[in-house]
Parts: sequence; structure tokens; C-alpha cells
Amino acid sequence: MTSIDSSHFRKALGHYASGITVISSLVEGEPIGFTCQSFYSVSMNPPLVSFSVMAGSASYPKIRQAGRFAVNILSDKQVRISNQFAQRGADKWQGIEWWESPLGNPVIANSVQWLDCEIYAEHAAGDHVIVIGEVKALGPEYSAIRQPLVYFKGQYHIIADQAVA
Repeated sequence: MTSIDSSHFRKALGHYASGITVISSLVEGEPIGFTCQSFYSVSMNPPLVSFSVMAGSASYPKIRQAGRFAVNILSDKQVRISNQFAQRGADKWQGIEWWESPLGNPVIANSVQWLDCEIYAEHAAGDHVIVIGEVKALGPEYSAIRQPLVYFKGQYHIIADQAVA
């Protein structure tokens, strides 16, 4: 069996473009959150989504304790927010406008979309945890006025407003 170099593996995966989200929750009045690009849909019935988080995350144990989270799909105008929530140990919520979702999760203003979820399942996977959430509420769609923030080859990108057939 061949050993895979982790830097080469990361670079190879960088060829897959992904959206940028902030996973957030509110625990004892304290907003918690982190930047996450490993978010995807799982099931339509029931409506399930998933994200992966590092097993050593300082934020995720608090989200697990809450039993719920919001997925904030960031817009192309929210690069600063993505970078702010990617930092460890910083006050990630400083200067961030947000409100509580129906489940009591922080929703970041001006995101493209948000999903309000309850934790449905989690699975250990190497150095990460795969979290599955059942979607209980959705925000209004802003895709007509906002474009999503995309990460590709180690950089942020903006999608051109042009569909390909």
C-alpha cells in the first residue's frame, strides 16, 4: 500500500470547488461558529445535510451539547467573515450582524441562504467527525441578489452570473 503525502492530498482535493459556510449554534447565550467548506446534502426525505469537522475542534463539542446548528451559506461579499470564523481562539463574532433562527441558532446577516438543523447522527472518520443534521427550517432565498462564496485551488472565487448548458 502506498503512503499518500498529506500536502499532495490537500492540493489534489483543492481541484474540487466548494461553497463556504459557517456552522453556528448558541450555547448558554454564547454564539459559537466555524468556517466549513465540507458541507453537502445527504437526503431529500427526510431533509438531511452533512458537514465534517476536525475531531479536535474547540467549537464542535459546544455545538454537540446544543444538539442543533445553522448552516450559513456565505455570499461572495463575506470573505472577511469566512476568514474571521476560520481563526482559532479569536472573538469570531466581533462585528458580525446576526439574529436567532427558529431553533435558536445564530444566522449571519446577508448570507445567501441558511438552514436550521438538529443533529441527526455523527460518525468518527479519521481525524474528523461527520455530522448529519435534519433540516427543520430554511431562510428565504437570496440567490437572485447574492452569489455564493466559492473556494477553489486554495483561493476564494466568485461565480460569474452565467449558466452553462
